[in-house]
Amino acid sequence: MTARLLVALAVLTLAAASPRAAGADPARPRTDAEALGTWTLALDGSYRRCVVTLTSEAASGGHALRFPAGCRRALPILNGLSAWRLEDGALRFLDPEAKPVLDFALAETPGALKAAGSGETYALAPEGPRAAPPLPPVTPVALPQSAPAAKPPPDLWPTPPAAPEGVAGVYALDRYAETETCRLALDPGALRVLEGCRDLGLTVFDPVSWRYESGRLTLIARRGHVVTLLPVGEGRWRREPQVGMAFVLRRVAP
Repeated sequence: MTARLLVALAVLTLAAASPRAAGADPARPRTDAEALGTWTLALDGSYRRCVVTLTSEAASGGHALRFPAGCRRALPILNGLSAWRLEDGALRFLDPEAKPVLDFALAETPGALKAAGSGETYALAPEGPRAAPPLPPVTPVALPQSAPAAKPPPDLWPTPPAAPEGVAGVYALDRYAETETCRLALDPGALRVLEGCRDLGLTVFDPVSWRYESGRLTLIARRGHVVTLLPVGEGRWRREPQVGMAFVLRRVAP
């Protein structure tokens, strides 16, 4: 068996193993294969964020860490990062000399991973849609016939659109402390970021298309990354899962 064939088989084996195990928390990978893919790195308490890719390519001290060139401005700490590795219960981002710069402990607490670096705190969360955790069993309780029917919370969308045509339109992007940081036009088969966008995170993400299925709205970036949103009110969508900075789309008049 030639060396080239051995390398090809190794790559195919790793690619087949890359989907994260069903039922496992994608934010807490147990193996290198589970860690592969796109993640959102954000500076805690700010709007600065970037999508980074954990690859299987060999690099000094681990595997290569990839990210768009614009991320170096959004998160300057990335200028000193080139690789990643999983060891000792932590996901580590390394410098070119294989020294850890960001050390994300894989704690069992839910939510994004956290690490300190350059006197600041960074959050790391996996990109893309993931299955919701199973709901706990509910014991039915009989209600008196005179009891009024329970009303849904006011922020829920009782009847989400049945087809993509009901989702298309112009939306404003609202963050935690700021509203309308950007406007997006969801056209049939395409997505346009309208002029005047001042949201660095969305600019780095660079969405170019969208899809709507099973009650979920998915924004798709030029490089293939995705952000999934759930309906939370009439004409309103929020990022799922809720990690990093708030990400809410609100339908507005064109």
